[in-house]
Amino acid sequence: MSNSRMNGVEKLSSKSTRRVANAGKATLLALGKAFPSQVVPQENLVEGFLRDTKCDDAFIKEKLEHLCKTTTVKTRYTVLTREILAKYPELTTEGSPTIKQRLEIANEAVVEMALEASLGCIKEWGRPVEDITHIVYVSSSEIRLPGGDLYLSAKLGLRNDVNRVMLYFLGCYGGVTGLRVAKDIAENNPGSRVLLTTSETTILGFRPPNKARPYDLVGAALFGDGAAAVIIGADPRECEAPFMELHYAVQQFLPGTQNVIDGRLTEEGINFKLGRDLPQKIEENIEEFCKKLMGKAGDESMEFNDMFWAVHPGGPAILNRLETKLKLEKEKLESSRRALVDYGNVSSNTILYVMEYMRDELKKKGDAAQEWGLGLAFGPGITFEGLLIRSLTSS
Repeated sequence: MSNSRMNGVEKLSSKSTRRVANAGKATLLALGKAFPSQVVPQENLVEGFLRDTKCDDAFIKEKLEHLCKTTTVKTRYTVLTREILAKYPELTTEGSPTIKQRLEIANEAVVEMALEASLGCIKEWGRPVEDITHIVYVSSSEIRLPGGDLYLSAKLGLRNDVNRVMLYFLGCYGGVTGLRVAKDIAENNPGSRVLLTTSETTILGFRPPNKARPYDLVGAALFGDGAAAVIIGADPRECEAPFMELHYAVQQFLPGTQNVIDGRLTEEGINFKLGRDLPQKIEENIEEFCKKLMGKAGDESMEFNDMFWAVHPGGPAILNRLETKLKLEKEKLESSRRALVDYGNVSSNTILYVMEYMRDELKKKGDAAQEWGLGLAFGPGITFEGLLIRSLTSS
């Protein structure tokens, strides 16, 4: 079959075309994901959580049952098993100094999940592991020196001169930060291929319920464990199959909002406090942020519903407010809602699950798929991370 290219479009046949990446722009070349073996259906969460934490408080039970319904989550995965709790019963004891035990579990678990996700990604990519020149490793779930980036590199068999970047404790926006950093590396190092891996577990934040810490119940009803990986590079070769172009990236923080999401490392693990005004703060600032990204597409007539949307689903309230504020059509956040239902909020990983669903949706639409989209995530700071994305997927 003879191919021809003009104006960013590759002609495959008389009936099919696909967009091609702009020269020098970073593209997503492959994607993989992984989860621990322990599956937690949401309908079983309350009974199991109260049993494991030896809690018989009727108020807490009622509160957790309500939260499990409002989060919209149906399925999650967790590293924590009954065998682990039997080995470390102190994890369910209020006030017990257990950071050492938690890290013994988490440090190993996040690398194993990252390894599985990376292997799946490399298999889809189809090139030798030795061709990876850089690795960006994202996690808010482990603490050690050297970090998981080194352990993962060794397990994958990467070259010992692979360039490593480790991004720790960014929370929910870490996946988009990783994409932004990988984009910069790929575009400034011709021929490079960057493996971005994100891996998270809730082990550091697991603790018995306490009425003085209501956010712990939100975490129990919303968050899950898992890993994801993507390979990023500019100027794809014929043997590669790019599906999205990372056209532009920007980060922004909202001054004076440092305490809205507050996480502190203690001898008991990580303690989180989440301000009730988080969805409102995002709603108040999201329109201007999105317009800044859209302006880089070069089409002043473009409106929000002319784009596809890959938004980190921190929770249903954030998605609902964003949808209302920007007057988005109902299906625009379908990939985000689907990821939340299927996996829960898996912190930095979740945006990559959303992008996988979005890739599938764009492929189904074929030539009718919208060219431009936005990738968004929000986290401590309050920090906004944003990507202007071009779809390269064809039917």
